[in-house]
Amino acid sequence: MSLDFLEDLSSNYENALLLSGFGKFHLMLLTICGLIYMNTAVGVTILSFVLPSATCDFQMTSEDKGWLSATPMLGMLIGSYFWGCLADTKGRRIVLVATLIADGVCGLLSSIAPYYLLFLLIRFFNGFNVAGTMGIVFPYLGEFQPTKYREKILCWMELFWTFGIIMLPGIAWGIIPRSINWKSGIFFYHSWNLFVAMCAVPSLVLGLWLLAFPESPKFLLEHGESDKALEILIHIFVKNTGQKPEEYACKSLRGPIRSGKSVRSLRLHNPNELKELLAEIWSQTKTLYKKPYLRNNSITCGIQFCLTTSYYTLMVWFPELFQRFDEFEKQYPDVSASVCGVSSIVVSNSTVIPCDQNIDEKVFFHTIIIGLACIPTSFWLPLCVHRLGIKFFLVFSLTAAGFVTIGLYFVRNSLENLILSCIFEALTSLSISTVYCVMVDLFPTNLRVMAAAMSMTFGRSGALLGNLIFGFLIDFNCIIPIIIFSAMLFVSGFLCWLLPNTGSEALE
Repeated sequence: MSLDFLEDLSSNYENALLLSGFGKFHLMLLTICGLIYMNTAVGVTILSFVLPSATCDFQMTSEDKGWLSATPMLGMLIGSYFWGCLADTKGRRIVLVATLIADGVCGLLSSIAPYYLLFLLIRFFNGFNVAGTMGIVFPYLGEFQPTKYREKILCWMELFWTFGIIMLPGIAWGIIPRSINWKSGIFFYHSWNLFVAMCAVPSLVLGLWLLAFPESPKFLLEHGESDKALEILIHIFVKNTGQKPEEYACKSLRGPIRSGKSVRSLRLHNPNELKELLAEIWSQTKTLYKKPYLRNNSITCGIQFCLTTSYYTLMVWFPELFQRFDEFEKQYPDVSASVCGVSSIVVSNSTVIPCDQNIDEKVFFHTIIIGLACIPTSFWLPLCVHRLGIKFFLVFSLTAAGFVTIGLYFVRNSLENLILSCIFEALTSLSISTVYCVMVDLFPTNLRVMAAAMSMTFGRSGALLGNLIFGFLIDFNCIIPIIIFSAMLFVSGFLCWLLPNTGSEALE
């Protein structure tokens, strides 16, 4: 018996997905998308170990470190919209492959950069590419999932982020303490350079591996390529069931009727077709700022700005704070001091820039503990999301994180700082992943990645601003950024409360 899907696009695509089954293909897709998301966790937070390690080679002050941690965020700010536009017009998979390979190449180049400004420039392009990966991987994964499984599958991505947070300090601990000191003229190569290079390799491997996976059939259907979409659904059916292609019940699949040339077929090197493509991108961008998408777009942009400002700033600076606590406790054993007090004392006692390439092992250990602290919430989210609702997790985690951030001002030793850092990371990383899950349901296929990219642009602008503020104020008046970041988390929690309920309907 053949089924012709001729009416409601969303429900008919949903039926076609259900007919293809759920099994081996979806688990493999979750695996590679999870590894990609884990890799972005490494790419986003890698500088947290480069900051203390490269201080001597680049002669960095706290302000220089602020610029170095902020520059990749500037790349993300610009790259989010650029890659989002391409993904919504040219395809999810091809853009994911491009961003992963470009990120890997830039990572390898940055590992041999001999100058601070050159290193800064290349890490800008790392951020530019990572933004594309983060904005696309959730929509790409979500568009393969039936409604019954979609929200839970997307929520499992948080566990991969947690593994990335755990893996990064493990790699750093295994490489950075090693004695690698090579210098010839202006060029040098130390253990932290090798660490940067090793963290770039997975991007290249994942980019090549992704070539074995298909384009999103939902995206192809939206762009009028129903035959290709049907071929992919048949492929999924065969992988999941082990049956023959002709046993797939759906024999035809129709997408929306479109006049003129498909946007996917427009060539970037043809001036007229490029102009047509840019016009389509501008039209889709304007649509996000009109009803019925204006409200949800505004709310998600606000959430990303407030949440990302706090999360990425503090996560990048946590190892630096651990290092400063270690230096303080060595100078003043059995003396208690706040984060702000420790920073001001350590800096005021330093007449020159510290030229110690070594990071105390406790910094690696503490950062691994922060990652391990996220494991309970990483399981709690997918196992209970249908029972408690995704909005509950967002509002609860962000509000609690706001109070934890305030608590950073009251810590008096490295142990208290570690405990609050663990709670902060567990709550805010949960929120980051959950926001991406929600956005898959809030917008239609032709706007989905662009909407995620737009919100990420606002988020990275906040992260850029936050890292600059923290870099300039941590040594002299760090209570100001603590107040700002905690207030932003409270605001983002309130904005999440305004979001509609998601996860119960088929994708548009």
